[in-house]
Amino acid sequence: MTISISKLLIANRGEIACRIIRTARRLGVRTVAVYSDADAGALHVGMADEAVRIGPPPAAESYLDTDAIIAAARKTGAQAVHPGYGFLSENPGFVEAVEAAGMIFVGPSAASIRAMGLKDAAKRLMEKAGVPVVPGYHGEAQEVVVLAAKANEIGYPVLIKARAGGGGKGMRKVDDPKEFKDALAAAKREAKSAFGDDRVLVEKFVVSPRHIEVQVFGDNHGNVVHLFERDCSLQRRHQKVIEEAPAPGMTDEVRAAMTDAAVKAAQAIDYSGAGTIEFIADGSGPLRPDGFWFMEMNTRLQVEHPVTEAITGQDLVEWQLRVAAGEKLPLAQADLSISGHAFEARLYAEDPANGFLPATGTLHHLAFSNEARNDTGVRSGDAITPFYDPMIAKIITRGATREEALAKLAAALKSTHVAGTVTNAAFLAALASHEGFARGEVDTGVIGRDLDALIAPVALPETVIALAAVVALGIDPAARFSGWRLWGEASHKLRFIHAGEALERRLVLHGDGAFSLEGGAESVFARDLTRDGTRVTARTGETGARVEADIVTYPGIEGTAVSVLCDGAAHVLLAPDPLAVAAHHGDHGDAILAPMTGIVRTVAVRAGVAVDKGDKLIVMEAMKMETSLTAPRAGLVAEVFCAEGETVEGGAVLVLFEETGP
Repeated sequence: MTISISKLLIANRGEIACRIIRTARRLGVRTVAVYSDADAGALHVGMADEAVRIGPPPAAESYLDTDAIIAAARKTGAQAVHPGYGFLSENPGFVEAVEAAGMIFVGPSAASIRAMGLKDAAKRLMEKAGVPVVPGYHGEAQEVVVLAAKANEIGYPVLIKARAGGGGKGMRKVDDPKEFKDALAAAKREAKSAFGDDRVLVEKFVVSPRHIEVQVFGDNHGNVVHLFERDCSLQRRHQKVIEEAPAPGMTDEVRAAMTDAAVKAAQAIDYSGAGTIEFIADGSGPLRPDGFWFMEMNTRLQVEHPVTEAITGQDLVEWQLRVAAGEKLPLAQADLSISGHAFEARLYAEDPANGFLPATGTLHHLAFSNEARNDTGVRSGDAITPFYDPMIAKIITRGATREEALAKLAAALKSTHVAGTVTNAAFLAALASHEGFARGEVDTGVIGRDLDALIAPVALPETVIALAAVVALGIDPAARFSGWRLWGEASHKLRFIHAGEALERRLVLHGDGAFSLEGGAESVFARDLTRDGTRVTARTGETGARVEADIVTYPGIEGTAVSVLCDGAAHVLLAPDPLAVAAHHGDHGDAILAPMTGIVRTVAVRAGVAVDKGDKLIVMEAMKMETSLTAPRAGLVAEVFCAEGETVEGGAVLVLFEETGP
C-alpha cells in the first residue's frame, strides 16, 4: 500500500541511509541521497534515485550543514526529509528549518525533541508524569560545593553526567567523596568540549545496572503504543555493543510496569513518530517492577531497531513514513505481540587489542553470513575513512528461542570476513559465546570484567599457514609439473609477518598434488587442495584430517597481505616486498608513522628541535577519537611531513629523526 509522500530526502549516510532507501523503494517512494566528497561513490548514493553533493568530508561542512541539506531538498522537489540517526536527527532547529521550507520532517516535533534534549529537564518532566527516575540532583546549581553536598545526600557511589549529549561523554563514576572535585572538573571539561555545555547532573550509581529500553511510537492523532523492550546492557565505555529483544529475565509484571511508564513518558510530550525510552534497571537480582528508573529518551529511530522488527514483524521505517504522511499508527497495542528472540551485533573497524582504536582502510573483501540480516552501508572496494563512525555493518539474527538466536549470531560473526582493515568481529563472536551472557547474566560491567579473555589472541595453526602459503605464491600443487625439478622437489622459501612476528617457512611441492610446510613448530603434510571462491580446503596428516579457511590476498603498504579467516578469527599475514619496505621507510627506521588514516590535529614539534623519549609530537584524530604520537627516542627532529588540519594516510611518515651515530 503506497503513501502520500512521493519523494523523500535522506539527510544521512551509510547503513541507515541504505536501510531507509530499501523501505521507501518498497513503498513506491522515490529517494534523494546527499553526500560529502568522501562519500561520492558510496553505496547509499548509488542506491538512491537521485543524489546531491552537500560539501567536503568533515561532517560539520556537509551532513551537519542544515542550509545545504534544505537546498538539496528544494532542488530535487523532495516532500519530506528523514534524518536517520546521529547528525541532525535530534536537532530541533533542523526540524523547524525543514518545516519552514514547506516539507515534512519524518520524526517528532521540535517541541518534543527540546523537551527531552536536556537530561535534567527531561527527568523533572518525567517525575511530574509519574515515571520513576534515578534518585539524584537535576537542578540548575552548578557550584562544586552544592553538587558535592547533593552527592553526599544521595550516597556514594554517584554518577556525574553531562546534561546534554550522550555516548558516555562527560560522565564520571565517583566512589569516594575525596574524588568528587577532580571527577566533576574532568566531566565538565569533557562535556564542554563535546557539547558546548559543561552543566551536569548527579545521580545515584546503580551497582549492577542493566540498560533496558522500550520502543514507543506515536502518531498525530493522539495514539501512542509500545513495541516491547530491548536489552542493551552489553556495553563498552557506555557504548552499546550487542543488543537483544526481548530482555532476558523479563516477566509479564515488570514488562507491564516498564512499558506503561514508557507510554506515559511519550504521552507527556505529545510524541509522534519513533522514539525510545531508556531505563536503567537493578541487575543485582531478578528484575522488579520497582527496580527500574528513567534515564533518557532518544527522539529518533535507534541503531538497534532491527531487533524490535525481528520479534514483532513490523517495519519501523514504514511506520515512520506513514505517521509522517498523516496516517494513524498501523496497529493498535492489542495487535502487537512478541514472536521469538533477536540479537544485533555492531561490526566496527576498530582494534580491540589496541584499546579499540578506530581503524581505517580499503575493504578489499567483505563477506557476510547468509544466515543473518546484515545491514550495511559499504561493499567490497569501499573505504572506511576517518571522517565518520567506523561501523561496517549490523549483524542481526532471530530464533524461536534466545539460545537459537544467540547460536546463530555467534555462527554469523565467525563467518564474517573483512579484509583490508582490522575489525571487532572476533571480539563480538567471543562475546556471543560468553557463558554468563548465554545464561542471561547481563549487566553493563560484563565486558569490562572479562575483557582480557574476550580479546585474547587466537593462535594461527601451521596447517592454515600452509594453505596461506599456497595462495600467497599463487600456485596449484596439483597442476602438472608444479612440483617437478631436474634435481629434486620444488620448494619455495617464504617469509610472513604475523602479529609483529616473522615467520620463516619453506613450502615443498611433491609433484603428486601433495605439499608440505617446514620450519614451524611442526611440519605439515597436505594434499587434495581445492578452492571454492575464497574457501580453501585440504587434507592433512596421515589421517587426512580436513582443514579449511577463507583466504584472500590484497596489496599492502609493504607487500602482499594475505587475510585468513579460520575458526571465526581473522589473521593477516604480510609477505613483505623488500622494495616496498624500502620505499615506505626509506633507508632508516627513525620515523613516526601514522597508525591509521586520520586528521592531524596538533603538531607540537618542528625540524631542528631536540626531543626526549616519550615527548608528545603529533595528535591525530580518527572517528572522533584522538591518538597521541610520541618520540620513540631522544634526538633531533630532521623533518616534519604534516601540518595541522591535514588528512594523512595510515602508514605515512609524519616525523623523521636525525640518524644516530655509529
